[in-house]
Amino acid sequence: MSDLTGEVIDGRYKLNRIVASGGMATIYAATDLRLDRLIAVKIMHPHLAQDEKFVERFIREAKAAAALSHPNIVSVLDQGWNQGGTPCVFIVMELVEGATLRDYMFEQGPTTLPNALQMIIPVASALSAAHRLGIVHRDIKPENILVSNEGRIKIADFGLARGALLGTTMTAESSVILGSVSYLSPEQVQRGVADARSDIYSLGLVLFELLTGQKPYQGEDPVQIAIRHVNERVPAPSSINPNIPIEIDDLVLRATDVNPDKRPADGTALLEELRKLSEKIDPRKRQLSLELDLPPVPLKEPVKEKERKKKSHNAKITPLESENEVKREKTGKTKRVSNRVRRNRRIASVLLLSLIGLGWYAFAGPGSKIVVPSLAGATVKEAKAVLENLGLTLKIGSEEFSEDILEGRIIKSDPAGGGRIDEGGEVTVITSQGKERILVPNLIGMPPVAAQKLLEENNLVVSEITEEFSGEISSGLVIRSIPAEGERVKRDSNVILIISKGIEKLEIVNYKGKSGEQALNELSESGFEVDTKYVFSEDLPAGAVVSQNPSAGAADKGSRVTLLVSKGTEFVFIPNAFALSEIKAITALEDQNLRVIVKKVGTKKEKFVTNISPKVGTKVKRGSKVTITVG
Repeated sequence: MSDLTGEVIDGRYKLNRIVASGGMATIYAATDLRLDRLIAVKIMHPHLAQDEKFVERFIREAKAAAALSHPNIVSVLDQGWNQGGTPCVFIVMELVEGATLRDYMFEQGPTTLPNALQMIIPVASALSAAHRLGIVHRDIKPENILVSNEGRIKIADFGLARGALLGTTMTAESSVILGSVSYLSPEQVQRGVADARSDIYSLGLVLFELLTGQKPYQGEDPVQIAIRHVNERVPAPSSINPNIPIEIDDLVLRATDVNPDKRPADGTALLEELRKLSEKIDPRKRQLSLELDLPPVPLKEPVKEKERKKKSHNAKITPLESENEVKREKTGKTKRVSNRVRRNRRIASVLLLSLIGLGWYAFAGPGSKIVVPSLAGATVKEAKAVLENLGLTLKIGSEEFSEDILEGRIIKSDPAGGGRIDEGGEVTVITSQGKERILVPNLIGMPPVAAQKLLEENNLVVSEITEEFSGEISSGLVIRSIPAEGERVKRDSNVILIISKGIEKLEIVNYKGKSGEQALNELSESGFEVDTKYVFSEDLPAGAVVSQNPSAGAADKGSRVTLLVSKGTEFVFIPNAFALSEIKAITALEDQNLRVIVKKVGTKKEKFVTNISPKVGTKVKRGSKVTITVG
């Protein structure tokens, strides 16, 4: 997309500079000329703006995001389509001057627990507000969390690039494309669905990265990372940073559990837990429980514009104290022993039952089987390597067409991703033949019934039949189709047939005496071929139609009409016929379409012209009388 800096969008928003650009849009810092304030304008890339469905979703989700009024969510102020200047679809948002959480993490490395909670709690507060309205972000990651220069935390891109409603479904493949794979929940990878708990999973990974300075799963292959999200448990942050207390480990592990049912239910539930933990760490920081109604507290470690500095995590963090700890009252020795014996027996019973259950699960039940990873979108080579690492074998099955999966890559497997199979078992994969495209056949000149049959044989559907006049195709036969012959379309695409009504009959009016120019224009616009010839006329002025062929009445559209247009009266000059013999003089005058009257005098046998009336050189109408005297 070309740089639009300097342009005024919608007659109101002047684009000052580009601040960010991604796969969907470019974001400009801009000025609202009407309210004289700084804002951000997000402009969709032109190739996406040509997709009507994408634009409709873009606008619909902008409206949904605009309904979120929260201090930790970037506000959506306006949206529209620029009609003047460069055409574009745009969204107007609050301008946040600062950096992304990714920038902060790049500069600072792992941060302290209090500082991490100070950044995560506002995000959870924003998610709480969104989830109450039934809106899911789907793409929580450090790049979408902004840190303003004042220390305010805000979530950006709330639903503008993804599905907006709780429980909406995408394909697993589109999930991988739309989300950032390092933060995708297992259900997004495996089943292509996301709800509030998916946002909790992603935010748990962000907290993990803040505390440890690294992502739980490293690597360059997004398919491998996605598979690890499904099949592996996120490690405890304390395995990397031993200063992390067990209560934080527990929260991160529950938030990132593979089973969504074991995570906090939504942003509100997570926010409550985070606040309690924050208060236990330092009760004086109870202000962190606000939904940032108070002025923001600047971060202790602001983002600096210089090289990244890795900061060690040397500060000790005091383990959290249990609220439920109470002092036991002193009792008699016999009572203590009795209580201890009963308690030990109960523990032994529970352990025995647990061991029996675990033994069944691991050696006879579902635990004895291996979870099949989601292989959708992977190459056969990649899938084979993954399965072999799990002790499984790969079998290549049939091929199918796919609109979403590239040719040669895997569409699905049997068992499907998430299913269980015995160790050493075989997983059959269905690979993609790419997008299926059917060539629209030549239907011109065919009867509609035959055309419809041919389309059905090619897995195409006649959706509509319309009629048009045609001067080339006989009545009742196909003139053309939409899409046209030779175009490549999807299976079961709709095809419109246009059938001939034959040659159109049009009424020709009588143009005699009317303007020849008017007649020419009207007949040409009606689809007639017009020939114009000019003739002298004694009766009609120059430019008027003398006659036409055919005359007034019905005629085929496209047929030829001849117009005779007047050149007006024809004048001639009387030639000099003096001294010519009578016969030669008459011939010379009649050649000029003059009528000759002869007046004879004298007795000579051979007579010559002695007088002409009117005089020689006189201008007269063609056909006028001329008298010659011969003698």
